[in-house]
Amino acid sequence: MTDQPPYTPPKVWTWDAENGGKFANINRPIAGATHDKELPIGQHPLQLHSLATPNGVKVTVMLEELLAAGHDAEYDAWLIDIQEGDQFGSGFVDINPNSKIPALLDRDTGSRVFESGAILLYLAEKFGAFLPTDTKARTETLNWLFWLQGSAPYLGGGFGHFYAYASEKFEYPINRFAMEAKRQLDVLDRRLAEAAYLGGDTYSIADMATAPWYGALVKGLVYDAAEFLDVAAYKHVNRWANDVMTRPAFLRGKMVNRAWGEDSEQLRERHAASDFDTQTWDKIKPEAAE
Repeated sequence: MTDQPPYTPPKVWTWDAENGGKFANINRPIAGATHDKELPIGQHPLQLHSLATPNGVKVTVMLEELLAAGHDAEYDAWLIDIQEGDQFGSGFVDINPNSKIPALLDRDTGSRVFESGAILLYLAEKFGAFLPTDTKARTETLNWLFWLQGSAPYLGGGFGHFYAYASEKFEYPINRFAMEAKRQLDVLDRRLAEAAYLGGDTYSIADMATAPWYGALVKGLVYDAAEFLDVAAYKHVNRWANDVMTRPAFLRGKMVNRAWGEDSEQLRERHAASDFDTQTWDKIKPEAAE
């Protein structure tokens, strides 16, 4: 029971910026740039503008995996601070009219690529890596890539928002999205009971896309919800997460464009492989120079 009267939707919805929870200051019901701001340009053909959220980590892991596999995929990674509204700058909006990270500009082809799944597919096709060429295996990999792209909003925008970020806790939406999060974990667990990786026997962009979301969930790295969702019950997802998320390229990729957590794990910009040794935040933050 509650003393609060039931909510009746108005005939015409209007935006109330105070009702957005933790991220209210960056949410709005319109698109387009709010200010003029050119994007920096580095020396490499691939220019990534991102932040180390799960969607951002997908792409930096892919780039680090490509480099580890010997591909000429060097890149410049520039930090987009979504709390400061960098995603609404004119230069960023030119690459991604949806104002969401990550966004990639390939100076070799002149292509702008937005949506994390599209970036993974673009890079896989550009370098001929981490996407099978056999029709059946390729199709299975793409099945799971697009499954993640459709499922992650339920985990992040649904469960994560109402469980971790909403200004108030409400039983109905938390129950609704907890049910969906557990259903998705069960989907993954059943798949990973029959295959080493989501696409089959081979590590692929489907795994890179999914591990920063569901792998991080079962390892207790997002939303502080591991106990609430009983993630230990999904033994095949846990096995797979431990495999994928301990790969050296994954460990490097999750550091790129990171601006929180341990200083030694933050590589806010990346322009060369040596940056992991010399440019982490513990080495370059203003206090380090004093």
